[in-house]
Amino acid sequence: MAIIITEECINCGACEPECPNNAIYEGGVEWAIQDGTSVKGAFKLMDGSTTEANVKHAPIANDVYYITANKCTECQGFHEEPQCAAVCPVDCCVPDEMYRETVEELLAKKAALHI
Repeated sequence: MAIIITEECINCGACEPECPNNAIYEGGVEWAIQDGTSVKGAFKLMDGSTTEANVKHAPIANDVYYITANKCTECQGFHEEPQCAAVCPVDCCVPDEMYRETVEELLAKKAALHI
C-alpha cells in the first residue's frame, strides 16, 4: 500500500528528498508523473485513467506535505523500508489504507516510473 502523510505533519521537509520516486510534494504544489522519473508520454494512473506524464495535477494537500499514491512504491526495489517514514521526526508517514498493493504491484509501478 502507498504511504500517506497525516495532518500531524510539521512541514519540516525531511521526507521529500528521501523519496526515490519524487512522490512527495510540499503542500499546495502541483504534481506530475514525470517529476523525478523517466516517464514520457501517456501513463496509466491507479484509478484506471490515463494522463500525459508532463500534465500537472492539483495538489492533494494544501497545508502539509503530501504523497501521490500514483508514484509511491513504499521504496520497494530501492530500500528495505519507506524512507519517508524512516526520517519523519513525528511519525506522520503511515500506510494509506485506501491503496493496498502487493510487493509485485509496487515493483511493477517502480519499473513503469523508471524505464
